[in-house]
Amino acid sequence: MAHQFTVAQSPWGVDDEIGALNHITPESRVNVLARVDGSRVFDLSCEYFVGMPTWSALGDPAYQIYKTHDPAGDVVTNPLGLDDDANKLTSYTGDAIAMYTHSGTHIDALNHFGCHGEIFNGYHAHEHFGNRTWNKCGVDTIPPIIARGVMLDIAALKGVEQLEPSYGIGPDDLQAAAERQGVTVQTGDVVIIRTGRYREWPDAAAFLTDEPGLNLDGAKWLVEQGAMIVGADNVAIEQLPAQNESTWIPVHMYLFNEAGVPIIEVLNCEELSAAGVSEFAFIGLPLKLRGASASPIRCIAMPLRAE
Repeated sequence: MAHQFTVAQSPWGVDDEIGALNHITPESRVNVLARVDGSRVFDLSCEYFVGMPTWSALGDPAYQIYKTHDPAGDVVTNPLGLDDDANKLTSYTGDAIAMYTHSGTHIDALNHFGCHGEIFNGYHAHEHFGNRTWNKCGVDTIPPIIARGVMLDIAALKGVEQLEPSYGIGPDDLQAAAERQGVTVQTGDVVIIRTGRYREWPDAAAFLTDEPGLNLDGAKWLVEQGAMIVGADNVAIEQLPAQNESTWIPVHMYLFNEAGVPIIEVLNCEELSAAGVSEFAFIGLPLKLRGASASPIRCIAMPLRAE
């Protein structure tokens, strides 16, 4: 029977906007940070640059960076009207960027996808969407993320560098990877899925085409185990094209609307995989873009000492 997508009411109350992120507490932060091995830090985020792979099929803008001040140009234009010596002394460089918020390593907020105009916890666009943004469940509501992280290396489980195009990762794959790596998914975890697709970065055509990723049953299994955030090394987190007749993006629809679980995409798991690190402290800080559906996020992983 096909999954009937719905919007859930939050178990954390009628005013809740962060869903599963309520599992972050002072106690949970203390517990994970107390076990950190500070000798190693893995940077899970990509660089941003002109020509980087980004969503384009739906018409979203590519990343651009522009100079707003140039040392040589400012000598000519002298925008502050300085005397000649001071103008030549001060070499001023400035820049501005333009980008889709879902570019590079980024976190999706719970207002990113809804059902019939309604998002998690019953907020409806007719009441809560203004001229530019939602006033509910925006990425600015996401707290600093400090939590236990688990990487499930599906590519390594299969003995390949990268899963085949459009491979759907289901519960059997996830459970087998966890058993192989000797980890369990616990309530409040950030769970990262490695497909190996990041090995194609930054070849846009290879990175964005027919992605391997989570299928709907795999996403449900992670939520049942207690995952608070689900991340992956591909751009959509889920299998594309999706094997679902109701929507082209079923994992997003389920995680946001029914489970209240945010998503992190384009995570670089290659060094973690090479080092054999499966359990770590995950630290991620999104920008506080008021009402936005996503934000770039700088993510790091620090291995944990055994309890």
